[in-house]
Amino acid sequence: MLKIPARVVANCRKTPERAAWLDRLPETVRSVERRWALAVSAPFDNEEVSCAWVAPATLAEGTSVVLKIGMPHMESEHEIEGLRFWDGDPTVRLLDADDGLGAMLLERCEPGTPLRSMPEPEQDLVISGLLRRLWRSPAAPHPFRPLSMLVKHWINETLADKKQWADAGLVGEGLRVFEELPRTAPAEVLLATDLHAGNVLQSERESWLAIDPKPFVGDPAYDATQHLLNCDARLRSEPDGTIRRMADLLELDYERVRLWTFARAAAEAGSHWGDEGRIAVARATAP
Repeated sequence: MLKIPARVVANCRKTPERAAWLDRLPETVRSVERRWALAVSAPFDNEEVSCAWVAPATLAEGTSVVLKIGMPHMESEHEIEGLRFWDGDPTVRLLDADDGLGAMLLERCEPGTPLRSMPEPEQDLVISGLLRRLWRSPAAPHPFRPLSMLVKHWINETLADKKQWADAGLVGEGLRVFEELPRTAPAEVLLATDLHAGNVLQSERESWLAIDPKPFVGDPAYDATQHLLNCDARLRSEPDGTIRRMADLLELDYERVRLWTFARAAAEAGSHWGDEGRIAVARATAP
């Protein structure tokens, strides 16, 4: 029987499309295992793995790789295309893929230690260096969606969850800023959108490689926010200094980074409504 992490199973209960994907998953794994001549081990089961089935594997000639099968997920729809675009610079390399199945054969990062193991000031340096390398403009035509589409998706989720808002004034202002920022972007590049210290692994090929990109085209200032929000204690205690440090490292406008951070903290729907830390960040960064 195929082992499936509990967090993945829980996410698959949220929509019929994901439930159907989960039902097909054992056959999908067997299919790509045969096609790519893989010996697949038990899947990774940690807090970072919630929207895909990911397992270490070995090719017939003995090369260590990773098999990843993505769950239907709006944000991750173009992960395969993004990995092809970046081609290992500075992401994990895509060795093969089945676009229809969302199946990826990936370079294995060794030793694979997550950047999360490092102190946050050191994380700042690594994350900013990776982001500046990731930010390139894809030539048209390309498959990538605008960042405004991701923002609209979150706005709709937030509006549908209005009864759970902890502070209607704060959320309303966050929604206003959310809608405004994509329209005023000074530049548009391909973004990772979910780059944080849990999605950066130590590697032999390079010191650190990015994994799990969720590509959209838009304002580079947005891409600073996921790392900042993952440093929530530091962001609450010293919001101005923490945001200014990342803006300076990324050579971005401080005010745009602050506004994106505020909008996300104030107006993202989901599990954060009861999160006093997230609310505190929103209040500390509010216009």
